[in-house]
Amino acid sequence: MNIHEYQAKALFEKYGVPVPKGAAATTPEEFTNALSQLPEGPTMVKSQIHAGGRGKGTFTDGFKGGVKFCKTKHDAKEIAGKMLGNTLVTIQTGPVGRKVQTVYFTVASEIKKEYYLAILLDRATSRPVIVASTEGGVEIEKVAHDTPEKIHKVFVDPAYGLADFQVRDLIFKLGFTGVEAKNAGKLIRSLYNMYWDTDAAMVEVNPLITTPAGDVLALDGKVSFDDNALFRHPEIVALRDLNEEDPKEIAASKYSLSYIALDGNIACLVNGAGLAMSTMDIIKHFGGTPANFLDVGGGASKEQVIAAFKIILGDPNVKGILVNIFGGIMDCNVIAQGIVEAVKEVGLKLPLVVRLEGNNVVAGKATLNQSGLKLVSGDTMADAAQKIVKLVA
Repeated sequence: MNIHEYQAKALFEKYGVPVPKGAAATTPEEFTNALSQLPEGPTMVKSQIHAGGRGKGTFTDGFKGGVKFCKTKHDAKEIAGKMLGNTLVTIQTGPVGRKVQTVYFTVASEIKKEYYLAILLDRATSRPVIVASTEGGVEIEKVAHDTPEKIHKVFVDPAYGLADFQVRDLIFKLGFTGVEAKNAGKLIRSLYNMYWDTDAAMVEVNPLITTPAGDVLALDGKVSFDDNALFRHPEIVALRDLNEEDPKEIAASKYSLSYIALDGNIACLVNGAGLAMSTMDIIKHFGGTPANFLDVGGGASKEQVIAAFKIILGDPNVKGILVNIFGGIMDCNVIAQGIVEAVKEVGLKLPLVVRLEGNNVVAGKATLNQSGLKLVSGDTMADAAQKIVKLVA
């Protein structure tokens, strides 16, 4: 689960991570109140969407930049009016863009130097890793490619926690000295505490800045959380912005389905994440384009299968459906019954190819054959993929 920058900054403050003073607004009427909480002077206006590249983005009406520097609060109010309710297109949103429904005003900080700092899980070592660089304010992927020696990593033993010597080592490698080193150390430790306490999947500050006065501030904040741990954090679940999520993905989560919308025209209904990835790959291999990733899990019910079909058909780009089930825990006949009921309920008119294999597959195929439905059977993954690609061509 992702949250907005202004929400991340509020969490930062709660854990003692210094940030520029800011206030959010969701309506033009709230602009005045939000700005009144900031001192007069240079002010930043930031569009709040769940996507990166906001500063380089362009609104659909031609207005450029989702992050703007303003000399006065009066100018900030005017700029905010151009952002709110407008659709911002960035490199991460794709051409459709995202509608800006919240703007965030912050005090414009005087920057001495920019750094990069992030904390996430390193899957190779099963440990949290702190990633830092002296090259902040730019894409970390570019730094990793062009100057990998400027990226520093600290792996934290989850049983012991972040050690003092690790913080000192990181401060030294980043070149902090004097009061900056002291402030940076406090920030790094506070940020790690927040990451650990909230079950965050990633905490990213880009840029982390120093000021001429020696302050170290989180100028930006991007935070995502482990969905599997959200049951422990109702206060974080309350931060979820459904306006930033695909309605189909929201509906899928209600039925415990893993769904991600893609830009193709062949919908996939599969059990198991690995099989789902393989199914998308083989569709691409035979010249098709998958419309989604949809994993119904290892023990889906008929109700979940019906829900999955309805979600799939909610995408107007879908021209055909491939059901690829390998029954281990899953009973192929349960899937077959769900398919039959779903097709009858939604009145499916699109091409449907079904490949069943594994647990109780004979009964599953018999259920499909006796249903009278117009569908095509696939003997193997390759056979099923070729058939659905041909049918939607």
